[in-house]
Amino acid sequence: MTETTTDTPMIFDGHNDFLLRLLRDPANRSATWLTDTGHGHLDLPRMKRGGFGGGFFAIYISSPDMPYDIDDLMAHPPYTVPLPPLIDQVSAMPVALAMAGHLKWMERASDGQFRICRTVAELRDCQARGIISAIMHIEGAEPIAADLDALYLFHDMGLRSIGPVWSRPTVFGHGVPFAFPSSPDTGPGLTDAGKDLVRLCNELGIMLDLSHLNEAGFNDVAALSDAPLVATHSNAHAVTPSARNLTDRQLDIIRDTGGMVGLNYATGFLNADGVKADDRGWDPMLRHLDYLIDRLGEDHVGFGSDFDGAQVPAVMGDVAGLNGLRDALTAHGYGAALMTKLCHANWFAVLDRTWKV
Repeated sequence: MTETTTDTPMIFDGHNDFLLRLLRDPANRSATWLTDTGHGHLDLPRMKRGGFGGGFFAIYISSPDMPYDIDDLMAHPPYTVPLPPLIDQVSAMPVALAMAGHLKWMERASDGQFRICRTVAELRDCQARGIISAIMHIEGAEPIAADLDALYLFHDMGLRSIGPVWSRPTVFGHGVPFAFPSSPDTGPGLTDAGKDLVRLCNELGIMLDLSHLNEAGFNDVAALSDAPLVATHSNAHAVTPSARNLTDRQLDIIRDTGGMVGLNYATGFLNADGVKADDRGWDPMLRHLDYLIDRLGEDHVGFGSDFDGAQVPAVMGDVAGLNGLRDALTAHGYGAALMTKLCHANWFAVLDRTWKV
C-alpha cells in the first residue's frame, strides 16, 4: 500500500459522523479524537496516516429507538425502512449545540493540527500548511425552526452547509426512506418553510446538501436555488437502485448547475444488489465513480465517505484505508490530474461558487 507523502493528493471528504461518536461517549472524547483506539473510522492519528485533508463534519440528531433493525433489513433486500417521525426543534437544539461544542473542542485540543474553516481561502491555507480542515455541517435541519432564527445563530458559529432533511420529515421537507429497489420519488416537495430555507441559505452563502432529500424536494431546490446543486454523500441510482441514490435526471441537473456529488462509501448504496455487505472489494466504488464521472464530467465528482455513519468496504477499513483507495484508483487508470480533482480540487471549486458572502 502506498504511504502518504507530500506528493499524495489529500482527500477532502463530503460527509462524516464523527461528532456523533463524541456525543455518545463524551467522557472519553480525548482518547477518541487524539489517539488511535482502533474503534470507529476516524481519529486524528489515522486521518494523518490516510492523507485525510479535511471535510464536512455533521451535526446530526439521532431518532429515538426504533422497533426494527435497519442493518438486518438492509442485509436482506428488498426492503423499505419506515420513516422515523419528525423531531421538534426543542428536542433537537440541545443536541445540536452539544455537537457544535465538540467540534469547537476538537479544534482547541488538536494543538493547531485541525481548524474549522469558513472560507475557501482558509481551506486552501490549511491544505498548504498540512492542517486538517473542517466545515460545520447540519444533516437534517431539526435544530432550525420555521422562523429560521437559529440559522443565523449557527451561521455565526461557523455553519456553512446544511441538509434540509435526513431520511425522515422535517418542517422543511421530506427525506427518502432507506429502500431497495426504489425510486427517490417517495413523497411531497418542500414546505413553504423549506422554500424560505433555500432562499436564506442562498443569501447567507450556506451550501444546501441534497443527500437524503426526496425527488420532489430536489426538484423544488433546483427551481429555487441560485447556487450549485450538491449531494455530499450519494451514489448513482442506475448502478444501485436505492432510494438514497441519484437518478440520471438528477445527475444531469446537478451537472448543469455546476454542482457535484460526493461518492458515498456505504456498502448498501454501493453494491449493485443492494445488500449491505463489506466483502466486495473496490469494484463497487469504481463502478459508481466511473458512472458518475461519465454522467457528470470529471469536474463534478468527489468523495463523501459517510465515515462513522455507515458500513464501508472491508478493503477500506477506516480512514487510513484512503491510501488503498488511491492505489485502486491509480491501478484503474485514473491519472494524476483527475485524482487531484476527485480528491479535493472539485470540492474547493464548488464551494468557491457557493460561498458567495
